[in-house]
Amino acid sequence: MTAITAPLRPLSRPRSKRLARPGLCLAWTILALLLLAVLLPGWLAPADPLWADARLAYQPPSTHFWLGTDENGRDVLSRLIHGTRPSLLIGLAATLVGLGLGTLLGLLAGLAPAWLDNLLMRGVDVLLAFPDLLLALVIITLFGQGTTNLILAVGIAAVPRYARLVRAQTLSIRHAGFVEAALTLGRRPSAVVLGHVLPNAVQPVLILALIGLGGAITAAAALSFLGFGAPPPAPEWGATMAVARNFMANAPWLMAWPALAISLTVVSISAIGRDWLRRSEGKQL
Repeated sequence: MTAITAPLRPLSRPRSKRLARPGLCLAWTILALLLLAVLLPGWLAPADPLWADARLAYQPPSTHFWLGTDENGRDVLSRLIHGTRPSLLIGLAATLVGLGLGTLLGLLAGLAPAWLDNLLMRGVDVLLAFPDLLLALVIITLFGQGTTNLILAVGIAAVPRYARLVRAQTLSIRHAGFVEAALTLGRRPSAVVLGHVLPNAVQPVLILALIGLGGAITAAAALSFLGFGAPPPAPEWGATMAVARNFMANAPWLMAWPALAISLTVVSISAIGRDWLRRSEGKQL
């Protein structure tokens, strides 16, 4: 008589993935610390970021000043923590501008007649021919310096990527069975677009926006480094690096800490975004 054995159960996939991917756990930890610094910078920072004492200038990292002091004797750790909010919010606002304008442009191109679709996409192709940072430099040169113009420049530079993806999604969804069924039942075209086409077209774009957030933060910091962002003594990371480059010989840590903060932020956000993309592709399969 043949014994009947129960099939082996696979190990718990979510738990094994968490244990096997410490890098992703580290990325979430860094992101949590960044959000805490955005919400409660005064609670984390040991001193006022604008408080200065020339007698304490160029102090190296120590137990009293964990990340050292700058050329004016200000605590670098406090300025780094308080610079998290403007640095991240500028990148987030620029991403929202690019996502909003790109979604509207892509949706319009996907639903428009062929001649208008071709006209809009040729304009998008022209913008795609320029690197994002160069395009942002051109825009900010035309409209002037300042945080608002910096956000608009970085956001507009990212519009072509979102527009092309939304257009491709719209073209594949507009003839889907559930869309044609809704139109057959007498629903207004505007209601079908807002209720069926737009939500399904935007879903994959949100993942691209999360990955693109890191690029927006980098571009904003680069423009601030070039002098197009917040002016001193704002503790924004790019502006801090712009001042720190003048003191590389005396205090190299002034450049190292904001550069490390930008790198960790971008890598963490990109890792989380790619994991989200991987999970969404797995669900579709």
